[in-house]
Amino acid sequence: MTTTLKGLEFDPGFAPYILALRGTIEYLYTDINRFKNLSQRKMKFRQYYKKILELFDNNLGFYVGCLMWAAYIKTQPEQEILNNHCLGQEYDEESNVSDTEFMIKFLELFPKDMKYFLGENFEFDSDYLKILEMYKEFLIINKGFVETKNNTDIKLPDKMKTDNAESFKAKIDEVLKEEDLSKLLKFKEFVCQK
Repeated sequence: MTTTLKGLEFDPGFAPYILALRGTIEYLYTDINRFKNLSQRKMKFRQYYKKILELFDNNLGFYVGCLMWAAYIKTQPEQEILNNHCLGQEYDEESNVSDTEFMIKFLELFPKDMKYFLGENFEFDSDYLKILEMYKEFLIINKGFVETKNNTDIKLPDKMKTDNAESFKAKIDEVLKEEDLSKLLKFKEFVCQK
């Protein structure tokens, strides 16, 4: 008796929890900057900064999850990637990496905003930039997944760790039950080399 492999999903269940980071942050900053008075802008920033950080962490968790999922499906026998909405699309590298580049720039600018608006020193975890650069490389080497038909077509970044990648699915499933992609950040050491 032979078992027929059905395929592997392109998205393990992240889609319902992905939040529009760039548009939301741009909207919130527009609202902050509509005030001419600095004290009012500071007040608005204080009102929004935790939400901004939650959005950022959610999207960065999504990136960690995508890298983990790619590493996991590479451990499986060759199978078709199911529901790849990118397949057959036209590849444009600039638009492919624009959201990731936005997040890289955000890492640089947000600590300055924290100092300016709140007078507080703030630093992101040093691994966050590594994750973003790795994810950007992941998008580029896979050409936005426009030609990705099978799990064997997926390429992983050179600096990505893949030890115990077969266990990544269980970790992803655990986080999806919580419906909060930022929880995937606790697994960043599984993909980030020190």
